Amino acid sequence: MRKKIGYFAATLFTAMVLFGCNTAGGPAGTPTAAPTENVQNTPEPTATVAPTATAAPTATTAPTPTEAPKATPTLVPGREVAKNPFAYDEMRGLTPKEIVAEMTVGWNLGNTLDATNGKGLESETSWGNPKTTPEMIETVAAYGFNVLRIPTTWYNHITDDAYTIDPAWMARVKEIVDMAFENGMYVILNMHHEDEWQLPDYEHLDAVKAQQAAMWTQIATYFGGYGDHLVFEGMNEPRVKGSENEWNGGTPEGRDCINQLNQNFIDTVRATGGNNATRLLLITTYAAASSTGAYKDYVFPQDANIGLSLHAYTPYRFTYDSKGESWNTADYTASVQNEINSVMNDMVLFAQKGDVPVIITECGSVIKKKKNGVQNFEEVGKWAVGYMEAAKKRHIPCVFWDNGAFNTSGENFGLLNRRALTWYYPDFVNALSEVYYSEEQDEN
Repeated sequence: MRKKIGYFAATLFTAMVLFGCNTAGGPAGTPTAAPTENVQNTPEPTATVAPTATAAPTATTAPTPTEAPKATPTLVPGREVAKNPFAYDEMRGLTPKEIVAEMTVGWNLGNTLDATNGKGLESETSWGNPKTTPEMIETVAAYGFNVLRIPTTWYNHITDDAYTIDPAWMARVKEIVDMAFENGMYVILNMHHEDEWQLPDYEHLDAVKAQQAAMWTQIATYFGGYGDHLVFEGMNEPRVKGSENEWNGGTPEGRDCINQLNQNFIDTVRATGGNNATRLLLITTYAAASSTGAYKDYVFPQDANIGLSLHAYTPYRFTYDSKGESWNTADYTASVQNEINSVMNDMVLFAQKGDVPVIITECGSVIKKKKNGVQNFEEVGKWAVGYMEAAKKRHIPCVFWDNGAFNTSGENFGLLNRRALTWYYPDFVNALSEVYYSEEQDEN
């Protein structure tokens, strides 16, 4: 396995000169004030300082990439993976660590089911992305992604005061879960953009627990017959918007509320019985931050089938922020890699305290223009290699954030052109899957 690392790193570098991977945590020294998001197709900010959405993204048609460096894409042999559906109801008795070890690399269906405007089923396309199709998910699976995270917003599909979720919405989510299962993928299903009501403070805690329990009871019951390739993630970046240390770990009160809400989520799902009694459930920190501030006061629930979901756009000054920073934040340097290593080390040590596996459920880097006007594809490529090597060394699967945006005025985290079913950076995707799958084959 190790003899191939050098080759794959080199291939990754060539490919990532074309894109920029995604992952980051909340390293020390990141700004504490969250800048205002600009507009369309904006991914979840994470781990330290991330913008707060102030306007719904504007619908756009993804443009044809014109600025990525030229390269001749070559499909990696074997990447056209044959469909390999597994038994939908199979629970294999694996531990959380064994399940996470089967995960290679993942893809977020971002800015889609998590859109917060639009009515009913129309909300899926209200942020500018097309309706999700079987061909879309098949394309993702064919290039080696074996984890599909489905960010889903539920509160805007509630039909009454009892928090009843619209059956049509539930059925649509199921259709996409099934698309992934038919391609042999793991699915991470979560609650996303629920911060209008999911406030982790003492004033709202009892009401939040009641609504969380009512909604997760329905979701867990509806999907309860699925096997262990379906994973539930209780919360996404739970926080009080605009509060003290919103992206840097919150306050003691906020962290205590997160502990209670994690436990409430677990108790609720377990109470539905059946496969949910042992299903892998993902808990998180305040704002899903991968920072030492968020690790304070953390209580790991006493449950044998849990894992940790963290977000890590690391370092933020390189991967995300483009305002108020000097131009050299577009350059990959030794200090950038040192921050990546530090965040990863802290993440592993934190997870070890609960003896649980960790998954980076969101990661990525936007492309920036350097002072001379040249876009930093090459620098992001170097960052991606360093980031992915650090994650693999620590056995942490990474799920890339993809909001569908490329070459727009918004935050360009797009990987897949969902209309054309092509990749904006094919060499990057090829190299990424080759790294994971060739190593896996060597180990087997």
